[in-house]
Amino acid sequence: MAAEPVPYRPIIGLEIHVQLATRTKLFCACPVEFGAEPNSRVCPVCLGLPGVLPVLNRRAYELAVMLAVALNCQIRRFTKWDRKSYYYPDLPKNYQISQYDLPLSHDGHFDIPANGGLKPVGIIRAHLEEDAGKNIHDLPAPAGQSGQPGYTAVDLNRAGTPLLEVVTAPDLASAEEAYVFATELQRLVTYLGVSEGVMQKGQMRFEPNVNLAITWDGREYRTPISEIKNLNSFRSLRHAIDYEIQRQLAEWAKDHDYVLEKVGKVNCGWRDDAGRTEIQRVKEEAHDYRYFPEPDLVPVELDDVWLAKLRGLVPELPIQRRLRLQQTFGLPAASTETIISDRATADLFEAAVAAGAEPTTLAKQCISFWSMHANAAGTTIAGLGIAAARLAELSRMTADGRVNPTAAAAIAEKMLTNKASPADIARAEGLEQLQDSAGIEAFVEEAIAANPEAAAQIRDKARKWEKALGFLQGDVMRRSKGSAPPQMVRELLLKKLQP
Repeated sequence: MAAEPVPYRPIIGLEIHVQLATRTKLFCACPVEFGAEPNSRVCPVCLGLPGVLPVLNRRAYELAVMLAVALNCQIRRFTKWDRKSYYYPDLPKNYQISQYDLPLSHDGHFDIPANGGLKPVGIIRAHLEEDAGKNIHDLPAPAGQSGQPGYTAVDLNRAGTPLLEVVTAPDLASAEEAYVFATELQRLVTYLGVSEGVMQKGQMRFEPNVNLAITWDGREYRTPISEIKNLNSFRSLRHAIDYEIQRQLAEWAKDHDYVLEKVGKVNCGWRDDAGRTEIQRVKEEAHDYRYFPEPDLVPVELDDVWLAKLRGLVPELPIQRRLRLQQTFGLPAASTETIISDRATADLFEAAVAAGAEPTTLAKQCISFWSMHANAAGTTIAGLGIAAARLAELSRMTADGRVNPTAAAAIAEKMLTNKASPADIARAEGLEQLQDSAGIEAFVEEAIAANPEAAAQIRDKARKWEKALGFLQGDVMRRSKGSAPPQMVRELLLKKLQP
């Protein structure tokens, strides 16, 4: 007899580190450059040498406030800096400059798509801090020392890079919701231009906190909270949470004392190769970090004028823009996803509509040949450099039946290198559809005469006569070299064969 299933509810919150898109580090003038020679982008400040003084990067602070505004956070007018003390080889000073009791923003929310609507996810805080360096483990022994153990190298190029840490409330109820939140946040930060958000460069890292509320025998049990450290892909985020949910459920099933008040909080690592989490250590509490105010940095005071300027730089957000485009133009979800994936492309789409584009046709062209050309060029649709007026003209020509979709794709390819108008390209390449019904009727007569058996099937409405109609329609299109409007061809064939 199968065991009775255990009712449980996942409780998931996220800590997300977003690398801000600045040219230099948070407290020094060292450039932020991915892939540079190890330890080549460092200075006495980010190395934590004695006697140096940090200076705040104003641009990093402004980008952080812009993202906090987009996350509907309360913006603190007075914020200070704190030292978070811990020892690790990639932390040169043995402390990290962060924000503790007065973060620059708090108490916000971010809406994500869920169950056909929007679900608000609480934002506890979003604060600025500097990144640590990078440890590279398990390197082979140097040449000539075979048989010796491997070693760990430390690259401090990343030390001091500006991070915005976003801490959500435990409002996420599944690995899928966490995945959606993470992908929507990545879209938001790139849309605002506050971060490149490239996962492969470590520009977004996720640390989910996971536990379960288990209802059993008339009471609720809360399993220990596991913080899964440094996940750098959406796939790992989803898989790690799914695994941890099932692991905690199994641990509790074996021992009902596997609960938060008895075990506490733990840090875990994710073994992507093995598909499992591994407990690393008991999680530190705030007092373990010995926070105290940073004596070398003055607090930041944000006045009304400065805040108003930063609020004015935050545009309509992607999720609101998506809904507006769908409602205003009746676009399908797949089309709007492509259009709003890049802010400049969304702006270009709306500019083309304002220039006379047929929205539905243009949206179809965006998700078909314009996306294809953008992907091939390693850029966005806006990055192709096609002016809004030319996009509008091609979509209108297609919607009006002056060119068919196949011809439109051919014209689009020419538009990448030919600055002529789509109409001129269509004429030069012979891609315009015939609008002369007499000329099209001649092609129809030829096709009927050449295919008497198919014509008879249509006249008699024989079985599969519609297939015969499609065959004749294709023959007319071949004879006209694609210049006959398909709908007109169909109508003329039916008029002649089924009057």
